[in-house]
Amino acid sequence: MSETDHINENYFLDISDEICPMTFVKAKLLIERMAVGETARVRLQGAEPLDNVPRSIKDYGHEIVSIAGETTDAPADGIHILIFRKTE
Repeated sequence: MSETDHINENYFLDISDEICPMTFVKAKLLIERMAVGETARVRLQGAEPLDNVPRSIKDYGHEIVSIAGETTDAPADGIHILIFRKTE
């Protein structure tokens, strides 16, 4: 059991078929709907979204709870799951 298994996400967003900058645009639209303290699970793919989306979420002041490959053998630019919490 991982440390994020106990987290009950309030939202799920699959942007694995999107390219930048739409990946963060969709994530930002989700953030705007969220209440402070709520969490979201975001499914993303590719080196650029994997770098840009978590960084942008942090830059907006929110907490990255975890980011990991969807599977244990996911390649570096493969599908990843990002969990974040809205803090402001």
